[in-house]
Amino acid sequence: MTLKDIINGPDWIIWIAGILLAIISIILISGHGANFVAGYNTASREEKNKYDTKKLCRVVGIGMALITLMIFIMAIWGTVLPAFSSIVFLVITVIDCIAIIVLSNTICKK
Repeated sequence: MTLKDIINGPDWIIWIAGILLAIISIILISGHGANFVAGYNTASREEKNKYDTKKLCRVVGIGMALITLMIFIMAIWGTVLPAFSSIVFLVITVIDCIAIIVLSNTICKK
């Protein structure tokens, strides 16, 4: 059984999600787009002053780029990847999200 066998729905949805995430990742890696970071855009001015905005954007952008890369891998090689690769992608995504949270609360603080 391949990954394509367990995916329901059209392929274009995966491609659009991947392209949108790639655009957001590029904006964040360039150090802009802090309003895309959840929690930062709703924080008070005093809370925002505690963080280095460029570092925060880059950390979140690199994490998003990893998730984007995995989405493109699923879209391109979904016909040859085994079905359990979806679990591997899920585990990598959870670890990536935890790393983003830890790094944003440690190295991104002023």
